[in-house]
Amino acid sequence: MDRTLGVLGAFDDRHRRLRLADLASRSGLTPPTTLRIVRRLVDGGVLERRDDATYVVGRRLWNLGLLAPVQTGLREVAAPFLQDLQAVTRATVHLAERDGDQALYLDRLSGVASVPVVSRVGSRLPLHATGVGKVLLAHAPADVQAQVLADLARITAYTITSPRLLSRQLDRVRLEGFSTTQEEMTLGACSVAVPVHGPDQRVVASLGIVVAHLGRERPQLVGALTVAAAGISRAWTRVDVQDARRLR
Repeated sequence: MDRTLGVLGAFDDRHRRLRLADLASRSGLTPPTTLRIVRRLVDGGVLERRDDATYVVGRRLWNLGLLAPVQTGLREVAAPFLQDLQAVTRATVHLAERDGDQALYLDRLSGVASVPVVSRVGSRLPLHATGVGKVLLAHAPADVQAQVLADLARITAYTITSPRLLSRQLDRVRLEGFSTTQEEMTLGACSVAVPVHGPDQRVVASLGIVVAHLGRERPQLVGALTVAAAGISRAWTRVDVQDARRLR
């Protein structure tokens, strides 16, 4: 089982198509062992073999992933609010939650403007370089914050790599209720994000939008995000309360 998980763990957002040699190298297994596992996974529909001899995640694994509570819960609750927000702002809209020291993107609606966006549903990006990530980092436990601040990778020339400067930004996020980025993850893309709260006011997710420029439109964008996030928070709280009653 551990070796099978190792093979599956070789795939990530930057490695969606892998050859057998790559799977063996990234999983730390010998090529013969990797081949035996891969053949079983292909037979079971968990992986698919392409004509160019690369392997990709199969539909069976994708369908199983859709059954995860994060997909059937918060994402479904938030969907109509994301659609309304995208219609109002015409920008790319993101919903993300923290997964360790990364932002896990639960949903994305593409905007009408041509703005470079690297996120995809299910992808993970650094907390310190994304708008949704900064919100999640600002409300993360102290040990997570310390871990992230200790290793601030530079992604673009504008990425914040100073722990002192980022700490001050996180203080402002907690005080003002929103975060911003200026081409820190992708050149030509800026973002603004706000928190989504659960029934105990704990931050459970972050809602953000990506635009080419913030400028004078920032207050309007923050306002639209705040309204949408409040709606998601109320709807998610009702779901949590109903689930708690059913479990009694």
